[in-house]
Amino acid sequence: MTKIEIYGTGCAKCKQLAKSAEMAAQTLGIAYQLVKVTEMNAIIDAGVISTPGLAINGVLKSSGQLLSSDAIQQLLQDA
Repeated sequence: MTKIEIYGTGCAKCKQLAKSAEMAAQTLGIAYQLVKVTEMNAIIDAGVISTPGLAINGVLKSSGQLLSSDAIQQLLQDA
Protein backbone atom coordinates (compact mmCIF):
# COMPACT_ATOMS: atom_id res chain seq x y z
CA MET A 1 0.00 0.00 0.00
CA THR A 2 1.29 3.43 -0.93
CA LYS A 3 1.32 6.04 1.82
CA ILE A 4 0.54 9.58 0.64
CA GLU A 5 1.08 12.37 3.16
CA ILE A 6 -0.22 15.91 2.75
CA TYR A 7 1.51 18.48 4.94
CA GLY A 8 -0.39 21.67 5.71
CA THR A 9 -2.67 23.45 8.12
CA GLY A 10 -5.85 22.77 6.17
CA CYS A 11 -5.81 25.75 3.81
CA ALA A 12 -7.53 25.65 0.43
CA LYS A 13 -4.31 24.66 -1.37
CA CYS A 14 -3.72 21.82 1.09
CA LYS A 15 -7.24 20.51 0.54
CA GLN A 16 -6.86 20.74 -3.24
CA LEU A 17 -3.54 18.89 -3.13
CA ALA A 18 -5.20 16.11 -1.12
CA LYS A 19 -8.00 15.84 -3.70
CA SER A 20 -5.48 15.76 -6.56
CA ALA A 21 -3.45 13.07 -4.80
CA GLU A 22 -6.55 10.92 -4.24
CA MET A 23 -7.59 11.35 -7.86
CA ALA A 24 -4.10 10.39 -9.06
CA ALA A 25 -4.01 7.23 -6.93
CA GLN A 26 -7.51 6.22 -7.98
CA THR A 27 -6.72 6.81 -11.65
CA LEU A 28 -3.68 4.53 -11.37
CA GLY A 29 -5.73 1.97 -9.47
CA ILE A 30 -3.23 1.65 -6.63
CA ALA A 31 -4.00 0.89 -3.00
CA TYR A 32 -3.19 3.96 -0.93
CA GLN A 33 -3.50 5.53 2.47
CA LEU A 34 -3.92 9.31 2.59
CA VAL A 35 -2.66 11.00 5.73
CA LYS A 36 -3.14 14.71 6.41
CA VAL A 37 -0.41 16.09 8.66
CA THR A 38 -1.55 19.36 10.23
CA GLU A 39 0.65 19.62 13.34
CA MET A 40 3.23 22.36 12.74
CA ASN A 41 6.16 20.58 14.43
CA ALA A 42 5.54 17.45 12.35
CA ILE A 43 5.42 19.58 9.18
CA ILE A 44 8.75 21.21 10.06
CA ASP A 45 10.32 17.87 11.07
CA ALA A 46 9.39 16.47 7.64
CA GLY A 47 11.46 19.21 6.00
CA VAL A 48 8.51 21.10 4.54
CA ILE A 49 9.60 24.72 4.13
CA SER A 50 6.38 25.97 2.56
CA THR A 51 2.96 24.29 2.55
CA PRO A 52 1.39 22.39 1.04
CA GLY A 53 3.83 19.51 1.12
CA LEU A 54 3.51 16.06 -0.43
CA ALA A 55 5.35 12.91 0.63
CA ILE A 56 5.04 9.45 -0.88
CA ASN A 57 6.10 6.49 1.25
CA GLY A 58 7.90 8.81 3.66
CA VAL A 59 9.89 10.68 1.00
CA LEU A 60 9.14 14.40 0.57
CA LYS A 61 8.37 15.00 -3.12
CA SER A 62 7.03 18.55 -3.13
CA SER A 63 6.90 21.62 -0.92
CA GLY A 64 5.06 24.87 -1.56
CA GLN A 65 3.52 23.71 -4.83
CA LEU A 66 0.00 22.80 -5.81
CA LEU A 67 0.71 19.82 -8.06
CA SER A 68 -1.77 18.61 -10.65
CA SER A 69 -3.21 15.12 -10.56
CA ASP A 70 -1.09 14.25 -13.62
CA ALA A 71 2.11 15.38 -11.89
CA ILE A 72 1.23 13.33 -8.81
CA GLN A 73 0.52 10.29 -10.98
CA GLN A 74 4.06 10.54 -12.33
CA LEU A 75 5.48 10.75 -8.78
CA LEU A 76 3.41 7.73 -7.73
CA GLN A 77 4.63 5.71 -10.71
CA ASP A 78 8.25 6.59 -9.90
CA ALA A 79 7.85 5.69 -6.20
